[in-house]
Amino acid sequence: MTTATLPVERKTIVCRLHYRKLTAGADLSVLSEVVSKLPDAAILGGNPSKAQADGFSYWMARPVEVFEFRTGQKSPLEKLQAVIAKYRLADNSSGNLPEGIFAGGWVGCFSYDLGRYIEPAAFAAGNPAKDDSSLPLIRLCFYDRIIAYDHCKKAFWLIALELEDDTETTQQKLSSLAGLLDRAGTVRAPVPPPSDIENIDFAQIQSNMTKDYYLKVFDKIKRHIYDGDVYQINFSKRFDTEYSARPIDLFHWQNRYNPSPYSAYIDAGSFQIVSASPEMFITIIDRVISTKPIKGTRKRFEKASSSEDRLNAENLQQLLTSEKEKAELNMIIDLERNDVARISKPGTRKVTQPRTIETCPTVFHAVATVAGELRDDVGFCAVLKAMFPGGSVTGAPKISAMQIIDEIEPTARGVYTGSIGFLGLDGSACLNIAIRTIIIKNNKAYVQTGGGIVADSDPMAEYEETIVKAQALLAGIKCVSRRA
Repeated sequence: MTTATLPVERKTIVCRLHYRKLTAGADLSVLSEVVSKLPDAAILGGNPSKAQADGFSYWMARPVEVFEFRTGQKSPLEKLQAVIAKYRLADNSSGNLPEGIFAGGWVGCFSYDLGRYIEPAAFAAGNPAKDDSSLPLIRLCFYDRIIAYDHCKKAFWLIALELEDDTETTQQKLSSLAGLLDRAGTVRAPVPPPSDIENIDFAQIQSNMTKDYYLKVFDKIKRHIYDGDVYQINFSKRFDTEYSARPIDLFHWQNRYNPSPYSAYIDAGSFQIVSASPEMFITIIDRVISTKPIKGTRKRFEKASSSEDRLNAENLQQLLTSEKEKAELNMIIDLERNDVARISKPGTRKVTQPRTIETCPTVFHAVATVAGELRDDVGFCAVLKAMFPGGSVTGAPKISAMQIIDEIEPTARGVYTGSIGFLGLDGSACLNIAIRTIIIKNNKAYVQTGGGIVADSDPMAEYEETIVKAQALLAGIKCVSRRA
């Protein structure tokens, strides 16, 4: 494995796809435990809620190559394009593989702050937000072997790429994957205990802003809206706390008690990412791109008493009928329609799913889906340039909203509200919006939450929303840390 800043011109490596279908009965959490012990492990999904998303979970480790782009370097999209172009499939046909499955390529994360390079006018030049995490702006690993699980068909797929100058045969790669499944059938993963999500003492949690600061900035945002600078701003605050447990234990906890359709685990050595994201940024299948913004959140009690059932019904009805929440999502739908139109064939861009309420373990969300057919000249870097970061985590208009965010948030967002997922060799992609995402570094865990503020937003309601969104993440941290 190598980690390097890659030159623009390089040899193209042809990859041949091989795969095997299995009906093994391995427990997904046990498989996550086994794979997490390997170098540079990455897991996408690993819980049943994936069936309602793209339908597949993936386990990978020991990448062939690692690409990182960091603050201070230049030309990220050019370097990224060179990285993506380095490997290509000998045959774009996936044979009998299910449609939409990731069959090898790059997996990793994009920091929100990559937007400084994509939209430099959107960030404050004189006094940018403090970057106190020093994480890469892009970190991608190229994986030539993957275990995939089809949640709908209840089947595993072992996938291997045959590369030029391989030191292993394809059969050896497939056998190594089968060995991981066999091992998952003989060991047990720790069963995380439940935690009281409602009983988090926020007085014991550090934050990058006080409540007074939040409310003062809220007033400043309202002035920007009244002055016509923006229609909506996504304003976030960060929490941090000591963390001494294994990062994979937190992933186990989230997948058991707060399962999310776009969850992810990334072990980058010096830091780890545990994402319980419910939001899809982009999915590309057969040159059709879709994005699914979330705007509008209400608290939900999963194992509810009769009184909590009534609260669930009230919260759901509030979200369904709230004119404020409808307007908030409509603004982002319009923004995403414009972004998708920039890269789509004329006449193909459309709202394929109007406003819908989706149920997660701890919240209700209002979502919509916008899709289009990519133009023939559009590659992934053009998609990134047109759409990153997602409009649901900036506000509208996007550039003005990002300028204000850079002025009002005291610390750089890092991976939070960036994206995590895969870029397939076949041109497919699936990336989440990195919300409900925990960064673990130097024995600390960082959680950041926010919400969209519009003209009629209530300051205390918005402040409480940041608390509600953080509760399940901090409960998991508290629980696994207590057992460490």
